This record gives sequence, structure tokens and C-alpha cells, in this order.
Amino acid sequence: MKNVDMKVNGNILTITVDLSKQYGLSKSGKSIVVASTEGNHDVPETDFKIGLNVYKRA
Repeated sequence: MKNVDMKVNGNILTITVDLSKQYGLSKSGKSIVVASTEGNHDVPETDFKIGLNVYKRA
């Protein structure tokens, strides 16, 4: 995962992303990747899955 931190407290999932970071252009070249789970991942300590992409226009 890039720039994604997840914490579970009871029934609340908190996702933290540093919006000041950048990881270059997306594959299409149309946006700049800020954070990504790079596919689906397990949410810690649960049976849930998450897939997350944070990006901005290039």
C-alpha cells in the first residue's frame, strides 16, 4: 500500500492519507497518484475488504 494507514476502533474504520505526498502519474497519465491500496486488502481485525485510490488531475 502507498500512503494509506488504517485503524479499527470498535465498529469504526479510520483511514489516514497524507494529501501532500505524490507517487507520480497514473498508468493512463491523466492523474497523479496520492495514495492507493494497490488492489483489495483486508481491513485489520475484521472480515471486511477495502480497495482505495486517491488521486488528483495531472
